[in-house]
Order: sequence, then C-alpha cells, then structure tokens
Amino acid sequence: MTFNDLTDRRGTNSSKWDKMEDLYGVSPQDGLAMWTADSDYATAPCVIEAVREAADHGVFGYSWTHPDYLASVQWWMKNRHNWEIDTDWALTSQGLGNAIALCLDVWTEPGDGVVIFTPVYHEFAYKVNKTGRRVVECPLVREGDSYGVDLEDAQSRLNGSEKMLLWCSPQNPSGRVWTPDELRSVAAFAERNGLILVSDEIHHDLVYPGHKFVPMDVAAPDARPWTVTLTAASKTFNIAGQRTGNMIIPDPELRAAMRYRLHTLDYAPSALGVAMITAAYSPAGAAWVDEQIAHLDSNRKLFDAAIADIPGLWSMPLQATYLAWVDYSGTGMDHDEFVRRLREDARIATSSGPGFGTGGENFERFNLATQRARVEEACTRLKHAFADLQ
Repeated sequence: MTFNDLTDRRGTNSSKWDKMEDLYGVSPQDGLAMWTADSDYATAPCVIEAVREAADHGVFGYSWTHPDYLASVQWWMKNRHNWEIDTDWALTSQGLGNAIALCLDVWTEPGDGVVIFTPVYHEFAYKVNKTGRRVVECPLVREGDSYGVDLEDAQSRLNGSEKMLLWCSPQNPSGRVWTPDELRSVAAFAERNGLILVSDEIHHDLVYPGHKFVPMDVAAPDARPWTVTLTAASKTFNIAGQRTGNMIIPDPELRAAMRYRLHTLDYAPSALGVAMITAAYSPAGAAWVDEQIAHLDSNRKLFDAAIADIPGLWSMPLQATYLAWVDYSGTGMDHDEFVRRLREDARIATSSGPGFGTGGENFERFNLATQRARVEEACTRLKHAFADLQ
C-alpha cells in the first residue's frame, strides 16, 4: 500500500475514528478525524512482514531477553540521530504515556511541582494532575513564526517544591525543533533547580528538510546524571496500539531506580511489539520513513496554503511532526464559535488548543498524517465553513 491508498478505520476500535463522535459530535460516517496523533496509512512493509512471520509461527508464549530488539534501538539512534547509546540504558515501557507516569511515580511524590512549557502535549498536565502532583506552567514565547523559551520567566514561577521538568522535543503541538544551544540551556535550568529532566522525543523521526533534530543527550551529555529520554516507534511507524516504548537512562542510579520499579510491577514488553519494532528499526524501515516524510511534507504544504487563503487563520510553519498548529485569533471568533464551525459545518474533529495549556487558547491542532485526498477534502471543507471571511 502507498501513503495515499484510502483505508477505512471505522468499526475497527480505532480511537481516532470510532471515538470522535462521543468526544466531538462528529460522526465517522461523514466526518474527518484530524485529532489524536496517529496516522491513517498502513505501517512499513517490513513491520507487516514481521507480524506475518509471527502469525505463521503460531506460538505466542512467554518471551525472555530481547537482544535483537535492543540492538535495533541502538542501531536506529546511531544511524538516524547520531546518538551513541549503550543497550543497557534502554528500559521498555508500555508506550510513552506509561513512561511519563512511571517517571512521575519513581522520581516525584504527591504534591511535588512538575514544570512544563506550554502549550504542550496535553498528557503532560493530565498525568501530573492524575498522580496528585502540581503542574507548574511556564509559557513559551512567540518568536517570529515559532516559539522560544524564556527561562528567566520560568525561574520566576518556581517556588522550590519542583522535582521534575517534562520537556517535549520536537515540540508538540507546534512542531518546533530545538537547537542544541536551547537544549543545553534547558538542561542547565534543570540542574540549577534540582529537577529530573524527562525529555519526550517521540516525534524525533518526523523532521522536515532544512531542520535537524538533536537528542537532548547529544546536545547536553554532561546532563546525564539528571536526564531521562523517552522514545518510541509508535508515531513514526503508526504502531501506538502495541504500547511499547523506551526509557533511555544513561545514569546508573536513575536506571536502577526505574528498573526496580518495573520489577515490582512485574512488567515485561509485549513479544509482538518487540518483534515489530525490531523490524522497523532497520534499513528498510528507514527508507520507508524517508518516503513518509516526503508525503507529510506535501500534505503540510497543501494544508498551509489553504489556511493562508482564509483571512484570520495562520498555520505555524512545521519543522517536525505531522501536527499543524493553527491560530484563529485573527478571525475575531471566540473558541466556541470557531470550534462549532469546525465540527458542525466542516465536520472535522481536531484537538482543541486550550487542552495544551496556557498559550493554546486561540489555536486548534490538525493531524495531517493521512491520505492526500483527505487533506484536500479538509481544505475544501474549511474554505466553505469560513467562506464569509473571504
């Protein structure tokens, strides 16, 4: 299959399609699902082949060590991100959301402050609040067509009870690729304030031409004693349902603490998930990712051009991810009216900006990881829904 072959995910227990009517009032029968961050096209052929081989074997019993999997993670980080890791550093989690919860559980206590730079991935605040910790919002600042970090302002918002900084790189929802200098500044900020730095790097493979992603550990290797990096193949290869991710922890004391917690929870990774990621993190998988980026690049250019044609709308230029961050403040509409037009007139389900925290009040996030025909349809619907502005 190609990236433009239409797939029907309705009725497959897809949260993206089968849940959107309950959440947004947009029926999957005539609506477009452009909210939650997974893609609508099939994963890489090498991954599908790994599933076929497992099915042909027919035995799905207990598994033990996974040296091939760890070697594939090591190979991927070196060849795709110029990051030399030791296989001992990588511990598995049940996906990135689970990894965030584990980090909060191991290195913070109820009532502790957790720093986030907003607007940011909504699961950060959700997990912090859900575990009884305290969200410390530090707003990003608009710098031209993107965001920057104001660490002086952030410092003024801390009271000394903070124990962790949840960092997003590349940034979701804006698609910002941080520079090595910015990453080093954030790592130094964490050190000054005694914070464990947890860097969510799940979108690190989806970077557009002209931009270069640098892992936190590559930019700031001296920060290893207080840094944990979270990665997963889920966004890159559309296999989030396998619930398998990595916590890459160079520091032996931090790693021992997390390893012990995983042991007490009797956690082990899914054998099928491990097989799929082992196949994905390969030369064949890398070639498929390059093709996917070209497809996404085409989608974002088409979408941005359509948004630019609607007065009052502006799409932040993406450097990474497949998540378009659209500012509607120029329309003069309040949130309720803008979202009503999206859902009732355009029949599009999107992720609402306020859910990403301070700074997201006048934004909506659109998922562009779909077939080009669906992006074209979304553009047509948006132009009709906001025809009175043109």
